[in-house]
Order: sequence, then C-alpha cells, then structure tokens
Amino acid sequence: MSSHGEPIPMIARKCAGLKGEAHVPGDKSISHRSLILGALSIGETRITGLLEGQDVLDTGRAMQAFGAEVEDLGGGNWRVQGVGVGGFAEPDNVIDCGNSGTGVRLIMGAMATCPITATFSGDASLNGRPMARVTDPLALFGAQAVGREGGRLPMTIVGARNPVPARYTVPVPSAQVKSAVLFAGLNAPGETVVIEKEATRDHTERMLAGFGASVSTEVTDEGRIITLQGQPELTPQSIVVPRDPSSAAFPVCAAIITEGSDVLVPNIGLNPTRAGLFTTLIEMGADLTYENMREEGGEPVADLRAKFSPDLKGISVPPARAASMIDEYPVLSVVAAFASGTTEMRGVKELRVKESDRIDAMAQGLRAAGLTVEEGEDWWTVEGRGFGSVAGGATVESRLDHRIAMSFLILGMASEKPMTVDDGGPIATSFPIFESLMAGLGATVERL
Repeated sequence: MSSHGEPIPMIARKCAGLKGEAHVPGDKSISHRSLILGALSIGETRITGLLEGQDVLDTGRAMQAFGAEVEDLGGGNWRVQGVGVGGFAEPDNVIDCGNSGTGVRLIMGAMATCPITATFSGDASLNGRPMARVTDPLALFGAQAVGREGGRLPMTIVGARNPVPARYTVPVPSAQVKSAVLFAGLNAPGETVVIEKEATRDHTERMLAGFGASVSTEVTDEGRIITLQGQPELTPQSIVVPRDPSSAAFPVCAAIITEGSDVLVPNIGLNPTRAGLFTTLIEMGADLTYENMREEGGEPVADLRAKFSPDLKGISVPPARAASMIDEYPVLSVVAAFASGTTEMRGVKELRVKESDRIDAMAQGLRAAGLTVEEGEDWWTVEGRGFGSVAGGATVESRLDHRIAMSFLILGMASEKPMTVDDGGPIATSFPIFESLMAGLGATVERL
C-alpha cells in the first residue's frame, strides 16, 4: 500500500526517444535543512524553489508543531518565522514524518537539546527503519529515547534539560547522523565535534555557516573533523534551493538508455558530495556533459545534457564514492543492465536500511526482468546485456520506496517489454511531478 492511500500500480513502456528540458524539483536535502534552520533562527527566512514533495511538507508541519510559523506563499516560495536555537515548544501531538528518514532524524537532532518531549512516528516503511544510529549519539548530549524493539518508531525523545557538548565519530558514513548531531550541538554549550572517516554530503555544514553558526572542517588522518560552537544566534536567510541531483538522476539515466534521446536538465546542484552518479555514468561511456557551470548560494550548479549512449561499459564503482551517490545506486543498476559487461557496486551496506532494503529490492526486480544479479551484505553486481537485449516484462514491488518505483519505471522505458510497479504512490514523497515531467519528454508512463 502507498504511504498516503491506496496502491497506485503504474506501467512504463518502451519509447522512441526522449527530447526536451526536464525541470526537476528542488533539492530535497537542502529543502529539509532550510525549513529546520529557518525554524531555529530568530526572524523570517524566505525560501525559493522548495521541493514540495510529501517528505518536505511533513518536515514543514513538524516545524509548525514545534512553534515556528511556516507559510506557503505559492510557486515554491515559503516563509519561516523562527523561534531561535533552543526555542522549540513542546508539540501537542505525535510528529508524523511520513516516509522521511532524513526528516525524522534531523528533527530528532534539532529537538534533542531542548527541554521538551516529543513522540515521532511515520508510515509502515519509516516505522521499520532503525533509529538507534541517531538516538545513540543524541544520548551523549543528555537526551533519552524510548521506542519499539530494535530502536524503531514510534519513539519518544525526552530532550536534555542541561545539555552537554559531544564528540562523536560516525561509525558508518551517514549525512543524516552527522547532521542530527550537529543540530543537537547547536543548543549545547561549548564545542560539539563530529568525526567522519568518509566524507558525506556537506549541505549541513555549508548551511550552518550561512545562517551564522561558527563551524569549521579540518581534514586529518583521523578523517573529516567538523567542529561547531554551540548556542549561536542564527540569522534568517533568503535561500534559493538548487534542483535536486538525486531527482535529475532519473531523466538523465532514462535519456542515456533510450534510443534517440537528447535531454537537458537545467540548474542541477553539483556539490562534490552529491555528484558521484554523474562521474560514474561518464566513466561508463555515457554521453553526459555539463553546460553553463556556475555557483549559486555557495553551491556549484550546472545544466546537464544527457544523450542516448549505446556503447556503455560495465565498471567497478569505487567504494569511496558510495557516500556521494548512495541514493542513486538503484537507478545506476538499471543503467548497468544496458551496459556491456559487469557493473560492480561495493561499500553500500547503507542501502540495506533505506526506505526499503534497496539491494534486495533491485536484485529481485532486475532478475524478474531477465538480468543476472549477484549480491552480498554490502555489494551487488549486475551483468549487463547491452542495448536492445533487456527483456523487461515483469511486475515488481516498490516496497513503499520512491526510488525503487522510479528506477523500474525508467527500466521499462528502454526494455523490450513494459515494466510494472505494484505501487507508484510513494513517488510523491520526493518527485511529485515525475509522471508529467517524463511524459513531457516523450515517455509513456501510465497508472493502471
């Protein structure tokens, strides 16, 4: 069943070529953080280009529940009147974060050092995902967490009344965990330190600095050491959200594997901690170029031009690149199906605990479409068939996971027979215009 209603079965059929411009939604990571940091500032933050998917809207409602004013001004423009660091009020009701692991973990961090109590829940997928990876470091500040067995939602967080700063080494690369700890550190006196052995997306550090926090990053033999000075007064900002590279992945990959395609995807954020997929596609032989490269709001941005690429080659993706493309491995495995040779993806254990077990979900679906897939705890390989040799013709489970649903619909646009997903409803959590955008390029995506 879809996160927010009855299942929506969808089918994608082979198309003759995708043409035109794909204006994808705003970056989800930056949208979440814009609302939260706006709520933690004193004064009015204006946000342009906010992703209005269900995940982000749920975060906006959560900020309202904690006492901030959040107003939709129309056309992707939003206003947030913040309450300041440590100013969160105790919510009257359970905070429903829907399908969003990013939202719930970041919000837990932001409230963990406030003297309040809040209970968090979500849909069936989110309630099955582990939260101990966040609640364990939040306990270092003095917060307490009580949840279901295995550290799962619903969960109540009792914020620290006398928070202390923390020093924490992130055991597995996770921007969500790092960000939750930094947000908690905002209301703790002194310095909070986060150590990353492998770099993850750095939007939180960039945006904290933009809002006026004192935050520094040092690269050492120990890893990336991020130091935050607690209890700043954050200054409200005017934020222009760049377009989401994780959403851009879908029209880009569709164009690369669909004969006759030439698609321009404008205004895509190319933060180096997010752009690993595009580097990987180019290494595979994709006809993918960056046009009009520039910087906006401290983030590198470019227009991406993707063309049909019939001579793709399988590669071994460096494990060190995983953190910069962790959400894009499902659709990369679809592209790998149309390459010659084997594509190997390692160091991706994090995919086991996303909205679904994405390794298992993609492996099962690709096998049903006629591909050979091998998998392990933190890796999987796809044996490519080359252009024109991917059978398709399967119905697969989306498992309440938006990226699984979209990945198999992209596969159906280039496979010999259509691909069907049992529920495309979760797509609305991150990419509410997916159907209309792909149809505008010439794809055939239908609800059944």
